Amino acid sequence: MQINIHSEIKQIAVDDWNNLVSDNNPFLRHEFLAALENNHCVSDQFGWHPCHIAIRKNEKLIAAMPLYSKMNSYGEFVFDHAWADAYQRNQLTYYPKLVSAIPYTPASGQRLLAPEENQDELFQLLIETVKQLSKQQSLSGFHCLFPREKELEWMKKQDFLIRHDCQFHWNNQDYTSFEDFLETLEKKKRKNIRQERKRVDQQKVSLRILNGHTATNKDWDDFTLFYKQTFSEKYGTATLNQGFFKEVAKNLPDQIILVLADKPDGQCIAGSLMYASDTTLYGRHWGCTEQIDKLHFEACYYQGIEYCIKHKLKVFEPGAQGEHKIARGFIPTLTRSAHWLNQSPFDESIKAFIKHEKSAVKQYMSSLKSPYKKVGSEIK
Repeated sequence: MQINIHSEIKQIAVDDWNNLVSDNNPFLRHEFLAALENNHCVSDQFGWHPCHIAIRKNEKLIAAMPLYSKMNSYGEFVFDHAWADAYQRNQLTYYPKLVSAIPYTPASGQRLLAPEENQDELFQLLIETVKQLSKQQSLSGFHCLFPREKELEWMKKQDFLIRHDCQFHWNNQDYTSFEDFLETLEKKKRKNIRQERKRVDQQKVSLRILNGHTATNKDWDDFTLFYKQTFSEKYGTATLNQGFFKEVAKNLPDQIILVLADKPDGQCIAGSLMYASDTTLYGRHWGCTEQIDKLHFEACYYQGIEYCIKHKLKVFEPGAQGEHKIARGFIPTLTRSAHWLNQSPFDESIKAFIKHEKSAVKQYMSSLKSPYKKVGSEIK
């Protein structure tokens, strides 16, 4: 058995890595991770340093982990600033730390890549490698963000700290059409969605649904502008770039869903970008250069729901946060992450923090009302 740490994903063969990816998850595919590295979206500038784990037996890749050494907490969507502050106040070093996640992507998926056969043994090897790396390099710990249920439950048994949070996901109940979906909603919610879609039509905005095959260079130029505009308005950092979008579109063309909005004169003014696995649609980015009433809901949510129904995808994960999504058919969904700290002096304080956080998330989720008429008055 040979265990290696790779500073670039291209040091691992494309097919070897992808053979370990389940559900054809676009964010875990070699092509996506390589595009991030090739276009410097993960780099010293943004504090993401690849150190992917590869375990081989007789030169065959049998397990792997997407892994990064982080110099900050940017782009993770599981917030640990309070932990970092506690370390700093006590003259202790919190960064660098190890993170298994997809950069800038709060979407669920594999983190411990291993086949079903001998999975427990391979999980153990991956985690032991992470712990050894943390101790050798004096890293503060390891954070596994948005893992699959099976992986998280395994780490829970290994005494990892488990954090809870909430997102809003849409579930396909074998709907045959968008109207079929609407009929399951409360009357007021159903009426509101119809009015929002009608409002977009009234403003003479047309939508184009593209993939990596049909989107042109100009389309990606336009979308890159929209993406940057969003971050400019929110005083954030636009970590992705035109080269990244084009490379992913070229190498994963069938898993790209690009929704662009045009005015009657042909001017493209807004766009949303989604990705699809074999079972799930992931909403990722939105931007515009002109504000059109209700267009955000149409491009980011309703077009995604229609895509799921048409292509029989089971789940739509539209991204982090957004309680407004409930009125549009998305329901609160528990998300979790697993954490291991390397000789932390704050174990008890952090456990108390996590206990309080879990209680708050549970209370928040139980307080939210379902938009569906066939569900009880509260979402459990």
